Amino acid sequence: MHKVLAIETSCDETSVSIVSNIGDTFRIHSNIIASQIEDHSKWGGVVPELAARKHLESLPFVLDKALEESKIKIEEVDYIASTVAPGLVGCLRVGSITARSLCMLHSKPFLGIHHLEGHLSSILFSENYPKKSFLTLLVSGGHTELIKVDERRGMQRLGKSFDDAAGEAFDKVGRLLGLSYPGGPAIEKIAKNGDPMKFNLPKCRISDKKGGFLKYDFSFSGLKTAVLRLVERMNLDGKTIPIPDIAASFERVVAEVLVERTIKCADDHSLDDVVVVGGVAANNTLRKMMISEASKKSIKVHLAPLNLCTDNAAMIGAAALFRIKFKDHLSSLKLGVAGRLSIEQANTLYEENPPF
Repeated sequence: MHKVLAIETSCDETSVSIVSNIGDTFRIHSNIIASQIEDHSKWGGVVPELAARKHLESLPFVLDKALEESKIKIEEVDYIASTVAPGLVGCLRVGSITARSLCMLHSKPFLGIHHLEGHLSSILFSENYPKKSFLTLLVSGGHTELIKVDERRGMQRLGKSFDDAAGEAFDKVGRLLGLSYPGGPAIEKIAKNGDPMKFNLPKCRISDKKGGFLKYDFSFSGLKTAVLRLVERMNLDGKTIPIPDIAASFERVVAEVLVERTIKCADDHSLDDVVVVGGVAANNTLRKMMISEASKKSIKVHLAPLNLCTDNAAMIGAAALFRIKFKDHLSSLKLGVAGRLSIEQANTLYEENPPF
């Protein structure tokens, strides 16, 4: 059995987790998360400098609580891991420096983890997660990507958003409709009282150079603008804004776009398993629609556990444990952090000469 202490500070959640595995069974001993939603809600989004300061304040207490809850001493941990890319650089530094300092103090090996690999690893805590190649829909506040993952964690991005991520669009439309931050849960709540077929909002696509469209890519900026124009027209006409109907129609279109392109991509690449992870993966409309449409193609859907959809350290620990299975996946203590790094470059985090 290997035990990992993992730290996640890429955005606005301070999280520390102790996880372990025996073979293909992964276990969470503790997963403490300190949210900053109240600190950022007044601004309608994450303020990077504020987020970094809150991580610095919270991390020592979150670390102590994670160790206490797990009943595992830091001396008993085999590896220490932290998110190093992508994310807000100031926030990543807090977690990375803490992790590397603990490694030096306690003579532990270090693993720098790609944040997106962490999200796709959250599925390891589910029963019967796919062991062969699968397609992942990673859909969150900062990312909307389709990633093919092979048995040894080789990753290939097959689709992406060219502008707003789906979660970002939820936040912006939520703010436009006067709802609370974050927008995703607020829209989902009010949409339950609305008519999802009330408004015919656009399913935006990305043109390719051959005059067609990129089959697996996403664009949500136009959808967000369509909602804005709809609200503006109603205001000019003196009409009452039907917020539940707009929210429900917006939620439906986002889910349809995500599901249609995911199933198309999996079918075209002969992949029998689809994994759905990230904060937006908690959306009930998306979850139900994905299962329903995938079944028509005999594709099995694996949904991230609801409590692991948003950023958390357990998923970072799971990614580290999976890497450890294949040996030679330790990071240099000289490894820094990066605001951007494609998922295809995740393997560079374990090279003798760090990429940054």
